[in-house]
Amino acid sequence: MSTFAYTALEPTGKRKSGFVDAANLEAAKAQIAAEGRFVVDIQEKRVAAPANSGQKKKVSKSDLALFTRRMADLASAGLPLDRVLQVVSEQSESSTLSEVAQQALDDVRGGLPVSDALAKHPKLFPVIYTQTLKSGEASGQFPEVATRLAEFQETEVARRSQVTSALVYPSILAFVALGVIIFMLTFVVPRLAGIFKDLGDNLPATTKILLATTGFLTNNYIAIFIGIGVTYFAYRAWVQTDQGALTRDKFFLNAPVIGPVVKKATVSRFARVLGTLVYGGVPILQALDLAGLAAGNRVFLKSAQAVQDDVRDGRPIADAMRDTGAFPPVLTNMVAVGEETGDLPKMLGRVSDSLDFEVDNGMRRLTALVEPAIVLIMGVFVGFVVLSVLLPIFAAQDLAK
Repeated sequence: MSTFAYTALEPTGKRKSGFVDAANLEAAKAQIAAEGRFVVDIQEKRVAAPANSGQKKKVSKSDLALFTRRMADLASAGLPLDRVLQVVSEQSESSTLSEVAQQALDDVRGGLPVSDALAKHPKLFPVIYTQTLKSGEASGQFPEVATRLAEFQETEVARRSQVTSALVYPSILAFVALGVIIFMLTFVVPRLAGIFKDLGDNLPATTKILLATTGFLTNNYIAIFIGIGVTYFAYRAWVQTDQGALTRDKFFLNAPVIGPVVKKATVSRFARVLGTLVYGGVPILQALDLAGLAAGNRVFLKSAQAVQDDVRDGRPIADAMRDTGAFPPVLTNMVAVGEETGDLPKMLGRVSDSLDFEVDNGMRRLTALVEPAIVLIMGVFVGFVVLSVLLPIFAAQDLAK
């Protein structure tokens, strides 16, 4: 089957443009003529092969969110799902998504559901994504579910953008501070070491510490680089284990200052994913499992699995969440209200919105603390170096007098 773009005249003389699927050009003309229209112009609509099709480019979160939004809007407008995929394929700015949408279009025209067609590309469309769409197809609410999924992805993109923007200036400041420290220890101070040696052993303690630190760095820099590399790869291997990942996630949740922000952000993501899945009609046990995976934290993954086991035994979701001790009261109380009113997705969405607001405030406070802290640390270090350099000089001048 091919798709043909046509322009035809209605019996009333009005011009009409559209698309038609047919085996060949003659069949397309016959199909239009059978509807009482006179073909003025018709040509096969071809989707250009993406450049470097052999090398798929990385798809960003914002590209995927835009892809989902367009799919949801077109489905809400009443277009058949195959036409939705065709239009999305033609409009996508991402060559990879355009190619994947075209492949999904071929699968859908072959009788495969959209969710199963997209599930063939798990690196682009995770299980949460395809399962949500699948439940929408099964319930006949694909446009509504796709819209909810698009809103969820757009919120995630906005959150990531806010965090990145908040960390840009502190990161630059920290990089500059580290560069200044390394430059002074490896370039400035070694050139003054000869002067200090001429002054004898009666050097101030600060100067001795500075010279010892500089000597260690300049004489062992290769070993230091190797040690940093070994430590990094050892850490990566450790966090790949269940126990390592669990320990790391517990540390971040309980860390001072940053811990409450991390916990609120994790709970917000858990609640938003769970609400999106339940709204789409995903069974609650499967929704809990997928939300635990999406939280990105092993503590909440294990807690979600414990809640899943309790709910399977017939316990209310809110009671099961309280027993784990991982979920804050604001979530468990709203879940209890949602269970009582039968509107769990709405309550979960409200919790997520409230926590997102608190996370925004927490990030602003952290940024306000980090920036002066970095400046203070750099100032203290520079002052220490200057003091360590000047004290021996002043001592030498006193001896000369």
